[in-house]
Amino acid sequence: MLVLAAVGLAQNPAASPSPAAPHAAAEKDEPPVVTKHSARVGGRVLNYTVTTGFMPIRNPQTQVLEGRIFYMAYQLDGVADRSKRPLMFSFNGGPGSASVWLHLGALGPKRVKMLDDGMMPPPPYQLVENDHSWLDLTDLVFVDPVGTGYSRPAKPEFAAKFFSVNGDIESNGEFIRMFLVRNERWSSPLFLVGESYGTTRVAGLSNHLFERGIGLNGVALVSMVTNFQSIRFADYNDTPLVMIFPSYAATAWYHKKLSPELQRKPLQELLREAEAFAVKELAPALMRGDRMPANERNAVVQKYASYSGLSPTFVANQNMRVELGEFNKELLRDRRLTTGRLDSRFTGIDRDAGGSGPEFDPSMTAIRPPYTATLNDYVRRELGFKTDLEYYILGGGITQPWNWNTNNGWADTTQALSSAMRKNPYMKVFLASGYYDMATPYFAADYTFASLNLEPEIRRNISTAYYEAGHMMYIEVGSLRKLKDDIRTFINGSVPK
Repeated sequence: MLVLAAVGLAQNPAASPSPAAPHAAAEKDEPPVVTKHSARVGGRVLNYTVTTGFMPIRNPQTQVLEGRIFYMAYQLDGVADRSKRPLMFSFNGGPGSASVWLHLGALGPKRVKMLDDGMMPPPPYQLVENDHSWLDLTDLVFVDPVGTGYSRPAKPEFAAKFFSVNGDIESNGEFIRMFLVRNERWSSPLFLVGESYGTTRVAGLSNHLFERGIGLNGVALVSMVTNFQSIRFADYNDTPLVMIFPSYAATAWYHKKLSPELQRKPLQELLREAEAFAVKELAPALMRGDRMPANERNAVVQKYASYSGLSPTFVANQNMRVELGEFNKELLRDRRLTTGRLDSRFTGIDRDAGGSGPEFDPSMTAIRPPYTATLNDYVRRELGFKTDLEYYILGGGITQPWNWNTNNGWADTTQALSSAMRKNPYMKVFLASGYYDMATPYFAADYTFASLNLEPEIRRNISTAYYEAGHMMYIEVGSLRKLKDDIRTFINGSVPK
């Protein structure tokens, strides 16, 4: 997902990090908590083991302890040959987001119970069995990078080593290496899955790991952003204005703000028209700017308004450069509602209908309380991990500005993914995008994938799927089911027979 409390006295000393010792290399690792469970997945009962704990991250030269990464690992019981069993490492985004969203939303054997359309249920919130868990397909490791969940730098002075694009990739790459070592899984088919900034992370990891001798069978990218120029609104950067336009059209269609003629069209047909307008008319108009004759400019404004549900006057006043916050506030202003960023199907009520942007993201406020409450209950009561540390769901644990490791203003791990695919022609890549995702729009992901510069025989390793939901498409029950079907096809097609 795109965005240090004081350490309390642990109830279980083995489950809480101790202060860094002067000679950290001599510190003993804390043993993980291991529990046994069963759940019904795909219509059958699965017995599985969950290992919950910390992985020490040490300086490779000095072996000084620099941080601890918290993880929850699920392993299917009764597997005779673990080398044939796929293993998947899961990352969420932020940076600053814990692994809870994919964990308790789609992949794990338990999921947060939302309403069927993904909207927030009344409290108290519940975990229920996830019949669409991926555990019947692969063992799962949910990783909380340093600064998220319970993961912390060993000392404040080490924080800068973790809070950057490159440092984040290096530390999580070391976590994966250590997990393979300690669990003897080097010969298993290996997968990464990331969501949002997690896709930035795993795209970088795909090449980072390969350069260290760890080849992947597949990488799954959920709500992808690897090139931040495609989503960051800024002066003289028109790319996101073009890439988000089809999502504006989808949102207007969903909320019935289009003309009767356009409203009657199936969503797919409407999106193809909006994509063509964005590329063939809007992008050239933005490039021409003030040089565009008034009659031609007015024609583009009128068409922009017809597909976006906004008034021609508003579009003209914004010079056809309508940023996301402005759209979210304006589309349903006449109903005194705002639309969501993570999922534009959601609506919110601001203090007033004035202003240029919404007060909050109604799609975030709908999901944060249920996931926060259920994770904190689950990890303590069912997984037996006792600690007074605050579990940083999203934000709070990143104690200094994130270093984007770029000189041009746009973090980009796209070419790292491209390099990994060219070096490892067996690695498959799966892209999952939601039509109502305004944080990482589906058309921006398509644009990024078109720039990978791959030969046709390598490009065939890419598969894509689209969902009539938002950033976390799996909170909508139909998309949850479809995502599981799509990932089954992806995993089965990525493991040699």
